Amino acid sequence: MIQDIFPHIYHNEMSWRAPRAGDSLLLLRDGHVYAHIEDGRVELPRLEDAGENLQYLFSIDEQAYYWQYAGQHPVIPGFSYLPDAELRACCPDETLFACAAAQSLVRWYRANRFCGRCGAHMTPSKTERAMVCPACGQTVYPKICPAVIAAVHDGDRLLLTRYRGRAFKKYALVAGFNEIGESIEQTVHREVLEETGVRVKNLRFYKSQPWVFTDTLLMGFYAELDGSDKIRVQEDELAEAGWFLRSELPEEHSNISLTGEMIEQFRAGKM
Repeated sequence: MIQDIFPHIYHNEMSWRAPRAGDSLLLLRDGHVYAHIEDGRVELPRLEDAGENLQYLFSIDEQAYYWQYAGQHPVIPGFSYLPDAELRACCPDETLFACAAAQSLVRWYRANRFCGRCGAHMTPSKTERAMVCPACGQTVYPKICPAVIAAVHDGDRLLLTRYRGRAFKKYALVAGFNEIGESIEQTVHREVLEETGVRVKNLRFYKSQPWVFTDTLLMGFYAELDGSDKIRVQEDELAEAGWFLRSELPEEHSNISLTGEMIEQFRAGKM
């Protein structure tokens, strides 16, 4: 999965370290990352290509990553603003993960320039990853949305879906966000029923994934079909949903996601 960058180590603690030559620069525009792709791998500009107005984001090993939040962006031959879809097709490594994690943090910084309580300009905390209002004292932390991935199975069959109206057109499992006052297990039952019309039982937690493309913490469950296998597609959410035999599961799915890993685990008969 995209966050599996071992033996590299992701340091997301707020250290406020000083910029230095050789550190990586994140330039972001409308969900695009300024980068260069060479042999399927993402390359980022270096800090010496930047001006001022730098915000420290995180480090991977000893490599620090900074976001230039204002000022003139550099023009580097071979580099351009690349969309998520193009980046996701690249080799999953520490740089690809850095691009996704940086976008999540930058979305948060940009969304919290003003206090939602009193309207004053927010300022970065000097001690933790937070934005603080100097007028009323409100403190805002990065937003992480809990969500579920549900691999619904019936013997040797697995329920797969395709989203409607999204750039991602490959096969996926049932997924959805947790609602206020709802347990994660209740989210699985509700989302499966809403999107496909079927009921599930015997939920088994598999693992979690920080899906930084949408500021989400995914929690994956395998769940058995409970009752009728007749599918009723939620058409405003899904383009299609259907049962696939283990031996006929399509390989057209994300290779960096929890969804993709869970499909492959089922294909191999490990779950």
